Amino acid sequence: MTTGLDTNILCYALDPAFPEHKKLKKLLTELSPENTIAINPTTLHETYHTLVFGQKWTPNEATKRLKMLLQHPYIEFFNQTKKISVIALNLSVKHQLGGRDALIIANFLANKVPTILTHDQELLTLQKISWKNSHITFKDPTNNT
Repeated sequence: MTTGLDTNILCYALDPAFPEHKKLKKLLTELSPENTIAINPTTLHETYHTLVFGQKWTPNEATKRLKMLLQHPYIEFFNQTKKISVIALNLSVKHQLGGRDALIIANFLANKVPTILTHDQELLTLQKISWKNSHITFKDPTNNT
């Protein structure tokens, strides 16, 4: 089953400077046909922004690493569409979500991804979001409890 990644989890998994990296460093190295993850344009570009402007990676290093993720056989990449944008707008209103969170969630809902790994407390408080016949739950992989 494929699990979606929120930006913060992807950043933690990539950058050892984050304290959460220790718990997530194996996330990308232990992928397999039975253990796949998903990203989308929003998570990819937010990760680039965080690594370059927040963590002070060079743009070349961030680009190189993110392109490698796009080539990985066990990382799914789901494109954004007009339909996903409409779903995101509806989710924003219904759940009082910001635009980027709504896009990430709508993308994974539309692609039938059942779980998003996140460290975002606002999303974790929601626990679950439904749209039509799709449901998505939020889990924090940094929390061992």
